[in-house]
Amino acid sequence: MNENGGTRSWHAFLKFPLGYRLTKPRQQGLTMVIDKGMGLMETKDILHVCAPYIDFFKLGFGTPALYAPEVLEEKIQLVKSFGVDIYPGGTFLEVAILQERIEEYLYLARALGFTAIEVSDGTITLSGEVRERIIHRAAEMGFVVLTEVGKKDGRCPVSRLAEQVIRDLKCGAFRVILEGRESGNNAGVYNEQGELLSAELEELLAAIGDPRLIIWEAPRKEQQQEFILRFGPNVNLGNIPPQEVLALEALRVGLRADTLKAVIANA
Repeated sequence: MNENGGTRSWHAFLKFPLGYRLTKPRQQGLTMVIDKGMGLMETKDILHVCAPYIDFFKLGFGTPALYAPEVLEEKIQLVKSFGVDIYPGGTFLEVAILQERIEEYLYLARALGFTAIEVSDGTITLSGEVRERIIHRAAEMGFVVLTEVGKKDGRCPVSRLAEQVIRDLKCGAFRVILEGRESGNNAGVYNEQGELLSAELEELLAAIGDPRLIIWEAPRKEQQQEFILRFGPNVNLGNIPPQEVLALEALRVGLRADTLKAVIANA
């Protein structure tokens, strides 16, 4: 104790209102951030503060192709040095699929140092056979395989989403991402205003059984809040802007008014 009767750790005398978070390495309570093109210094600053709260670092869309090669490699190594998995966005792999360059894509991703791969068909049409082959191949090459279900131009029937989730997990996907886009509108289980569709969510959960198998893309605070209050602080959330990781952590554990109100109301 110091002269003010405390310690240098808040945890010594304060409890998180919504409960403590699982620490890394963890299988649940995952946070995936979407990086749309941060520079190296900004990336380093965010990792210095937030690395304990970030599990997956996605270089969004096809941005990996737009970095100077030496900058891309430095950025990948920087993220990995903080114990965070890094991967290129799923749309980039979709381009490689269209151009029939899947093997070359995976080999270069591994050579550059990426540790994870996202397999998706948010824009293209991809047969189940090809999808399964890519999942198997990426896992065989040592990648953590994430898949994504849903389309970027509107919502899909929930039954189809659930069927694909189950197939991907059986094929070896570590987790399945539910499409929410970077906007959080009109995709997955969100309507055009970005509001969570409870009936669709319940139908999906009834089909897959375990919400912990999903990384829910939730770029908006109100979406994050709904999932946290429904599933607890260790729900998997994705497409989080890097600058908002700490704010999300506060929301997860009840150190933000939005979720603290729910704790008080239920006390």
